[in-house]
Amino acid sequence: MVAYGEFRQGFNKDKNDTRMVSYGMRYLVENYIAKRWTMEDVDMAEAFYRCAAVARGHFPVKLEALPEGTCIHARVPVYQITAVGEYSPLCTFLETLLTMIWYPTSVATLSRRSRDVVEAAFERTSDAGAASPLVQNRLVDFGFRGCTSPEQSIIGGCAHLLSFRSSDTMSAAFYAQFKLNGGRPVGQSIPATEHSVMTSWPTEAAAISNMIDNFGTGIYACVMDSYDYAKALSEVLPSVATRKLERGGYLVLRPDSGDPTEAVLMALHAADKVFGSVRNSKGFKVIRGCGVIQGDGIDLGTMQQIAKAVEADGYAADNVSYGMGGGLLQKVNRDTMSFATKLCHIIYEDGRAADIMKQPQTDTGKFSLPGVLAVKRVNGVPTVFPADSGEVGPGENLLRVVYDRGPVEGVWEDFDTVRQRVATEWTALPLTADNISPSLRAKVAQQMAMRGKLPALVA
Repeated sequence: MVAYGEFRQGFNKDKNDTRMVSYGMRYLVENYIAKRWTMEDVDMAEAFYRCAAVARGHFPVKLEALPEGTCIHARVPVYQITAVGEYSPLCTFLETLLTMIWYPTSVATLSRRSRDVVEAAFERTSDAGAASPLVQNRLVDFGFRGCTSPEQSIIGGCAHLLSFRSSDTMSAAFYAQFKLNGGRPVGQSIPATEHSVMTSWPTEAAAISNMIDNFGTGIYACVMDSYDYAKALSEVLPSVATRKLERGGYLVLRPDSGDPTEAVLMALHAADKVFGSVRNSKGFKVIRGCGVIQGDGIDLGTMQQIAKAVEADGYAADNVSYGMGGGLLQKVNRDTMSFATKLCHIIYEDGRAADIMKQPQTDTGKFSLPGVLAVKRVNGVPTVFPADSGEVGPGENLLRVVYDRGPVEGVWEDFDTVRQRVATEWTALPLTADNISPSLRAKVAQQMAMRGKLPALVA
């Protein structure tokens, strides 16, 4: 048997931009598929005895997957699993586990789409444009405390780090650095207060002064809405301005309640009044030594709203960062990009081979692809072909063997390489593309003709 997994739609069913970042297979393979079964495991799960006795305690299956970070469109298989003989049921038995790639891929895609918003704002309003080194730090992962487990924070947090360097999810930054990148740093953060810190001091001014004394020569952030946000901006901020200027660092003001767009503009106006600003070559204001981070209520929509409002108010994107928590690591699900794993090829006990597919007439978007599949770039676009068509030569298939009845050595790249792949491939990929090859369309039509139906795919 052979089965494959694919995303059937773009992010949040967006038909105008179906790009996505395929990511997360390494974690699933290394932590689950490639785990060795022991006799103790067998005693607890007798049904797996043969699996543990054969193949040196590993699942007797072959798994192919796209390289981590590959940018694709919907309908491209991100993995394909093969199991033979008496172990054929493992092909779809492992569906539940492998389908979990929906999560890191969804987060990676969301994070990369968020970077598009940031880059567009910088291109319009910043001297350095989208190439500004500030872009990589403009969306901070605030999602750790909202996760269901440390494991979720690691998986989703690493997916975010493919497109940005800023993260307060220490579990992910640590894992990416030491497990995935040979000890080379991947994420970064800054000293920052939260409400418990601010309210433990006699006054907000005292709390901010403490931050200035300890971190004032670098970048640091202070939450400003513990009591009265407007008063903190109009009275507390001016009261610490002299000490802040003496230290010379960069203060980030953080609102955490109210209307997100209004809160950002209030902070910009207050900081501009206290510290002043300069106009860049594009005519937008850049505040001296101070900026704003909005971390409450942030998702793709509010990021776009804030970016447009900041620009309309005459300020450069340099002044604003975003923190996304639940919107980044929690507000996605399997339906966000409609992930599914389906059987595509079977060899029956009598030796007959058959390519199979589904095409429910009640939802044509849920069709699956028939036959063993291969993925090849056509004009730079990953495109799906029948593996037996002869159109995908040696070395052209993007589906690489990452597990074959046991771990395969040398198949995983370091995080820096994966991150660079995302940066390069995402911008090169058109927003939408016809990525089903003519030969595969013909196979689909043939399959449906056998059933007296014509699927939407080839209609």
